[in-house]
Amino acid sequence: MPKLVFDDEQLISTIDRVVDRTFRMDFSWDWPGGVAFYGVSEAYAATGKEQYLHKLKEWVDDNMEDGLPKLSVNAVSIGHALLTLYEVYKDEKYLDTVKEMAEFLTHEAERFGDGIFQHTVNSEAYNFPEQAWVDTMFMAGYFLLRVGTLLGRNDYIEDGLRQYHGHENLLQDSVTNLYYHGWDNIAQNNMSAIHWARGNSWAALTMARALDLVPVTHPSFMLIDGSLRDQLSALVRLQDESGLWHTIVDDPTSPLETSGSAGIATALLTRGRLYNKYIQKSIDGILARITADGTVTGVSAGTAVMNDADGYKGVPDKRIQGWGQGLTLTFLAQVLKSRSNSFGNGC
Repeated sequence: MPKLVFDDEQLISTIDRVVDRTFRMDFSWDWPGGVAFYGVSEAYAATGKEQYLHKLKEWVDDNMEDGLPKLSVNAVSIGHALLTLYEVYKDEKYLDTVKEMAEFLTHEAERFGDGIFQHTVNSEAYNFPEQAWVDTMFMAGYFLLRVGTLLGRNDYIEDGLRQYHGHENLLQDSVTNLYYHGWDNIAQNNMSAIHWARGNSWAALTMARALDLVPVTHPSFMLIDGSLRDQLSALVRLQDESGLWHTIVDDPTSPLETSGSAGIATALLTRGRLYNKYIQKSIDGILARITADGTVTGVSAGTAVMNDADGYKGVPDKRIQGWGQGLTLTFLAQVLKSRSNSFGNGC
């Protein structure tokens, strides 16, 4: 496979701009900030630039003064940034909040079936009874896996893995190996049964990350590895020549979408040089969607499980979004880190 070609200084400069623009957005304690700040944390890990974490710490400290708001499955995603802050600063207040979030998931979050988290958000106006959305794999499943690994809490680890396997069983299409957006346990169907790009990125990215945490001797390792392998094999064959993926990954009439593309491409990077020719296209395609002021463009707005394909095609992509900034930072950081990985850089 060809070696990845990119300019390290250009990449770092771009990361600087995206981080700066991200902190000129306003976030509440919810998932848009959770994903944005996860990306900032990844950017710090790749560059070592402490100013990224200083800004993150300032935001978190200010928001922790009034205590936690009411939690939801989506809102615990802020915990990803808290884990990074604790690992760097060793301040117990971050770890205490992480534990509070993990205990909320363990004892209070709504579940159905075999202990699968019901999709919940920080608004009582929206209710999704006995629905599983693929977003949860990042927001809560991966979070529990990270917390359990840090604390040596096997119960958290196994609950996180339960979410991975449960969502795979309900959402991965056995024919295409792509992931559906959602599952309605009451109706016993995948609702509109759309293979949504950002949804596939939530699944791919978090499965790739899980394989760094789950021992190869654990039965879950091969289950997750097999699901990811087959999903990525399908996704690369649907990549647009631009290096991006369409909002509906198997519908080329749907708009190209940047955040989902960044998440998918990040997962591809973890498979080594096997996918370098696809990753190279993604580097070029995603960089082309970042403006001079660090805004990631072409990012679809928050998306419910829509009624049909036209619903997904009609989701606006005009505005800057936290998840677009965060997933793009995660991808650029992973590209930069690939320099130290002999497989990732094609050597």
